[in-house]
Amino acid sequence: MSYRLKVFVFVISTLATLFVLNIGYSAFEAFSRLNAVETERDHWQRPSDVIQALNLSSGNEVVDLGCGSGYFTLKLSSPVGDGGRVVAEDIRRLPLMFLWVRAISRREHNVRVVLGEPADPHLPSHVNAILISNTYHEFTDSRPILVHVYQSLVPAGRLVVVDREPKPASSAISKSAEHEISAERVDSELRQANFEIVSRDDRFIEHDSYGENWWLIVARKP
Repeated sequence: MSYRLKVFVFVISTLATLFVLNIGYSAFEAFSRLNAVETERDHWQRPSDVIQALNLSSGNEVVDLGCGSGYFTLKLSSPVGDGGRVVAEDIRRLPLMFLWVRAISRREHNVRVVLGEPADPHLPSHVNAILISNTYHEFTDSRPILVHVYQSLVPAGRLVVVDREPKPASSAISKSAEHEISAERVDSELRQANFEIVSRDDRFIEHDSYGENWWLIVARKP
């Protein structure tokens, strides 16, 4: 091998190594920040109460619809056990990739990631429960989504929806206004989609870290 070729190979190898190390460091930083955000979220999100509302048992199959990077997905893994399954659905590839890596690193082998579409989340059948957390307000049209959710659930299967309540009309319009939806509207849409409302808590969370209020609705498929 000539001297120039050796130098070329060395430079390319060095650049490749630096590139991989940079990606690894960036990924480590991203995961560290995400863990810090989720730890803070634990203080106000009431995750245990949300999970309890799903009424899960070992061996169940549950869907986290609009899972993002997996805040609830990873918490749902333990309640359904090794014999159960958590289906993590989102329409964005990057959060799903993050979630897949996190699930592998935590040895949560009962987690399956699914890339959905805006009008079709590609849900499996015979699901025991579905969680839609901080996602319902993102639906351009909730009707086709609710059709798929209804078809996916077993009879008496539960649907839990938790989201932000809009601020009073008298208050200034906030930047987060587009990320809010009223419990009344969702309640009505669920009933129109043939769900039965089991319970509704309009003050489920009062004043999160951004001063927002959240509601929670538990519904079931007859």
